[in-house]
Amino acid sequence: MKTMKLILAATIVALTAAGCCSKSNAPKTLVLYYSLTGNTKAVAEEIANRLGADIEEIVCVNPYDTNFQACILRCMQEREQGVIPDIQPVKADLSQYDVVFIGYPVWFGTYAPPIDKYLLTEDLSGKKIVPFCTFGSGGLESSIADLKAEEPYAEILPGYGVRAARMDAMPKEVEQFLIAGGFIKGEYTPLAAIFDAAVDGYPMIHAQAVTVASRALPNGTEYLFTAEDLPREDKPDMPPAGKMQVYVTVANGQAPVFTKVIR
Repeated sequence: MKTMKLILAATIVALTAAGCCSKSNAPKTLVLYYSLTGNTKAVAEEIANRLGADIEEIVCVNPYDTNFQACILRCMQEREQGVIPDIQPVKADLSQYDVVFIGYPVWFGTYAPPIDKYLLTEDLSGKKIVPFCTFGSGGLESSIADLKAEEPYAEILPGYGVRAARMDAMPKEVEQFLIAGGFIKGEYTPLAAIFDAAVDGYPMIHAQAVTVASRALPNGTEYLFTAEDLPREDKPDMPPAGKMQVYVTVANGQAPVFTKVIR
């Protein structure tokens, strides 16, 4: 089994597969978004610019108020009444696109109502859908779950989300997100590889990373992985232990090490 340092070194120089990066084989891509305050629009434009993709905004017939309290009040009333706001017709012909990036602000834990209206009026079956969103505290995972339920015959790919207070970090994060997804070329260290390197050789952890959060430290980075226990080939009768949280530290120039596990 490779050592942690060898694994980390290999992943740092790894490039993503070229299938989505080759211009001759590049899928036809549309970036479609709804934005109220301009944050989601900024993410959409960043994605479209990096991909050279077509872009279109979803526009409400009766726009929401940009005042936060007024917007929340209207949205609450509509939810209670089962009302979904009308949107102006989208000009893009979906039959011309292989991949559709769909962007939205997260309201009440899911995509904003104009996206709900779009999903009710368009058939995304057979398309590759890449969600992206902006939010105050979170909602990427819950909105993706709702998107999968609404579009069971579309292929929902991993999404990107950014907190509104962190928009200055968005351009670099979008770049890394697109590299990780194979949409553009570039160097990328898969976060799952950092997890694997950190727990390598420790027999009590046999798991796969699912989600991750990170924060900068004075001398490196700390990651908080949510991981799922995997079946053991050597012990097939042992049931998986379920989910766990694993803290991993990567000091500058050092191999990743896990510092704590919460089961």
